[in-house]
Amino acid sequence: MAEGGFNMLVCLERVRQRDEDAARALVEHLYPLVMKIVRSHLPRRTAEEDLAQTVFMRIFANLSQYRGVVPFEHWVSRIAVNACLNQLQSEKIRPELRHADLSESEVAMLERVQLEGGELDAGDNLAARDVTEKLLSSLPPEDRLVLTLQYLEGRTVEEIHKITGWNKSLIKVRAFRARNRLKKRYARLIEEDRL
Repeated sequence: MAEGGFNMLVCLERVRQRDEDAARALVEHLYPLVMKIVRSHLPRRTAEEDLAQTVFMRIFANLSQYRGVVPFEHWVSRIAVNACLNQLQSEKIRPELRHADLSESEVAMLERVQLEGGELDAGDNLAARDVTEKLLSSLPPEDRLVLTLQYLEGRTVEEIHKITGWNKSLIKVRAFRARNRLKKRYARLIEEDRL
């Protein structure tokens, strides 16, 4: 398991023996993975560094529970995803996105999409990404997570299973339902624009 001089098993054993240098090395090794997950699932009102710190606190607090059955990075990913979900739920994200929540450029992009049949020009990419993020943020945390993992990160059902611990059938059903909720919210947003 050595990766460029980093041996995960040796490092974990040293961390369990309360070696601070090993703990720092472990954080340095895991930081890119944790930050990628945090940035992908960051709740609106949470600073990414604060959430990353929470993830690392949970990793160290639960290190004795890691049995080596799955790769350590998968175990860490599950902790990070669950920390993000817990934070999302604690913030009680507003369930509706209203037309008034959109910026002028986002409204203009939606109007062009309606008139031109879904084609975006290069200048609309940022506005489209912002609208997509706002629509995703209006979904329940589990829906947002499955859509982000599957469609924005391009993960397979098997990878989502390893990250979340959900069974594969649940992932497929949740993704289907989440897509339908997203379509309905988008349709409501467009309908509001027409009024």
